Amino acid sequence: MQKIDYKKSLKHLYKPSAKQVEFIEIPTLNYITVTGKGKPEGEEYQLALHALYPVAYKTKFWMKQHKNFDYVVPPLEGLWWADDFSDFENNNRDEWQWTMMIMQPESVSADTVASVINTIANKKDAPKALNKVTFETINEGKCAQILHLGPFSEEGPVIQKVHNAIAQSGGHLAGKHHEIYLSDIRRVTPDKYRTVIRQPMK
Repeated sequence: MQKIDYKKSLKHLYKPSAKQVEFIEIPTLNYITVTGKGKPEGEEYQLALHALYPVAYKTKFWMKQHKNFDYVVPPLEGLWWADDFSDFENNNRDEWQWTMMIMQPESVSADTVASVINTIANKKDAPKALNKVTFETINEGKCAQILHLGPFSEEGPVIQKVHNAIAQSGGHLAGKHHEIYLSDIRRVTPDKYRTVIRQPMK
């Protein structure tokens, strides 16, 4: 059975240049998601991840067993925004809003994910935020993106570079700031973090 790694088969989505901003058309993709508010080290964010990953891996195993389809679980992604943009500029992390998500193969249906969630919910150690996990279809369309190398705290100039490139192209920002976390932060030091910085545009 072939095992698909979407970071390789969809390389143009996951491996942008770290030197220059690239413009790309993102296809419509399906995700399992959890939406919340607060700082990344906060309880709500951590509970979101503790719910997302079991659903992602249980879905993968279900597809392998029932559909003879195997794949590497794609990396964690996040959409970020705030009602007042100054909350980002002032690092007011309690006001940050986010949707954490993991892309799903086209052959994974909403019904499959719902069945997986129901199975997990019946376990004694079911994640507390499991009821917040949803199946969503997202169409970002045209985006600008670049690869950021280093700590999350140093993303600011890189994000500004993306925004400047969009403005210089005659476009403007549309949609939510998007990050894709290619590194396992449990295993590498912050200076080696690899994060795709993506911004939808019009």
